[in-house]
Amino acid sequence: MEPPENSVGLDSDGSLETAERIILRWDSTASEEARGKMIFQSDRDEVDRFLRAVDEIQRSVSSLSFSSPPSSSFAAVDDQEVKANSALQIAMARLEEEFRNILLSQTSVFEPDSLFLEESSVSSRAETGEEDSTSGYGDVAEEEDGSGSGSGSGSGSGSSRLTRRRSSYRSTSSIREMDLISPEAVSDLRSIVQRMVAAGYSRECIQVYGNVRKSAMETIFKQLGIVKISIGDVQRLEWEAVEVKIRRWIRAAKVCIRIVFSSEKRLCSQLFDAAMDEDTCFMETVKTSALRLFTFPEAISISRRSPEKLFKILDLHDAMADMMPDIEAIFDSDSSHAVYVQAGEIQTRLAEAARGILSEFENAVLREPSVVPVPGGTIHPLTRYVMNYISLISDYKQTLNDLIMSDPSTGSDPNTPVMDFTELEGKSPLALHLIWLIMVLHFNLEEKSHHYRDTSLAHIFIMNNIHYIVQKVKGSPELREMIGDHYLRKLTGIFRHAATNYQRSTWVRVLNSLRDEGLHVTGSFSSGVSRSALRERFKAFNAMFEEVHRTQSTWSVPDAQLREELRISLSEHLIPAYRSFLGRFRGHIESGRHPENYLKYSVEDIERIVLDFFEGYAHPPNVRRR
Repeated sequence: MEPPENSVGLDSDGSLETAERIILRWDSTASEEARGKMIFQSDRDEVDRFLRAVDEIQRSVSSLSFSSPPSSSFAAVDDQEVKANSALQIAMARLEEEFRNILLSQTSVFEPDSLFLEESSVSSRAETGEEDSTSGYGDVAEEEDGSGSGSGSGSGSGSSRLTRRRSSYRSTSSIREMDLISPEAVSDLRSIVQRMVAAGYSRECIQVYGNVRKSAMETIFKQLGIVKISIGDVQRLEWEAVEVKIRRWIRAAKVCIRIVFSSEKRLCSQLFDAAMDEDTCFMETVKTSALRLFTFPEAISISRRSPEKLFKILDLHDAMADMMPDIEAIFDSDSSHAVYVQAGEIQTRLAEAARGILSEFENAVLREPSVVPVPGGTIHPLTRYVMNYISLISDYKQTLNDLIMSDPSTGSDPNTPVMDFTELEGKSPLALHLIWLIMVLHFNLEEKSHHYRDTSLAHIFIMNNIHYIVQKVKGSPELREMIGDHYLRKLTGIFRHAATNYQRSTWVRVLNSLRDEGLHVTGSFSSGVSRSALRERFKAFNAMFEEVHRTQSTWSVPDAQLREELRISLSEHLIPAYRSFLGRFRGHIESGRHPENYLKYSVEDIERIVLDFFEGYAHPPNVRRR
């Protein structure tokens, strides 16, 4: 673009009059032609002439302000000073306009997916200890050059996308700085900043920068999905919706901290030096965005506590802990330190929330009030929930080991289990909390077992549930390591004892019907076996076995291996006793009337019927008559 007509160069002696003419020709308040054109979109010669004119005006104003002319020259000097100051004001207004235009034209469009991919690659490199100080968004990273005028910012540069621009950025841990504005434009902006600051217009300069970049920051946040939302709005959301937002927030926050804020700080340092208070400029730009960013985790940290929130709160805590070194590095000045303090306080509250939820969960498991027995003595929903919860806790072992510093509060209530800490010496506080959770679960299950009318079924219930606990612990190496084999053996003994108690309460009475006592008679005319007593014994066995089968085929032992072991165990007691009894006394029944009424089951029938037990649904006894 050509400059206004009759543009002239600055005389070699740098005369004030020539400088004033150059500046006045670009006075947009007086010239329609100047109003429609931008100096920094002209050729570089015109840019250089204008900047030299501004420098000359500034030198003249400074010289006139400190000179002490003779009294006869006061009028002339005053007139020169007025004209110089007027030209300087016009120049500063023009530079402010140019400054704003370059910033606006250079505001690039972000591609969020590319930023997420970039942040992910940075995180993976940081985790593996790799640092790449030369990779960029383009094919080749260029050496950063904060100086040099280049070829101008150009009117079309604002349409370029950051993902297509060759970018130079450095990696400090996981921080990745990128070019928000082209190096050429940075050089032009800095030349404007230097002159506005020298003329005493630093406040106006920072105000323009802050307004433009704040708007750009808001656009970036919208593209990343970070919208303005109050703490109350967050707390009114359903937790399922909050879980989704937490995942998205963690992803977006890492991009904001490690790429967006760090790059914005870099841009401020490129344009403003310490004397111009670059940190104040940076905070002016990002303060609102930073407050918005941390509103969401703050709302989560002070929301109502409930067990289902623990793991997402830990995710948030881990994300904050992961970002804290980066936050500290970026917000390291006096003016920005409050952001780092706020982030640290949120992380602390998230840790407190996690500890509180775990403690409240322990009490909730102990006091869980359901009294309706689960059908068939199967695994109680509480057992599944608690053990799945404990397994998830073990996945967060590293975090929780840092957060859980005190042993569980077992209290002195006689209606609570007793925890012997001497048996668990050397366990971490987290491990003790997990063992305590299993103890209060077992305690609650024992209370629930009392609501079964059938004592045998109560034993099956305890066996099933404690066996499930043991299997869940064995299935997780992290959980097994924390719980320890000593306590695991104790739990194994509990469910095996319950299995033994079941067999005693169910089968002792059945097996008693297969004893010889009371069958033999001795008299003056005959001696041997009482056929009537024998018939009653077979009838009693048949009735009891059928009742047990009818009832216990509906009972459930969900674990196939445990179910098979239980069937084998009861078969080892029942089958030999029945085989012996049948072999010794079958002849006495078969020689009498209606033997089929008493000899209802063969040994093979008993073996087959035992396979119906603990399937969870009723089976009619399918037998062959003997």
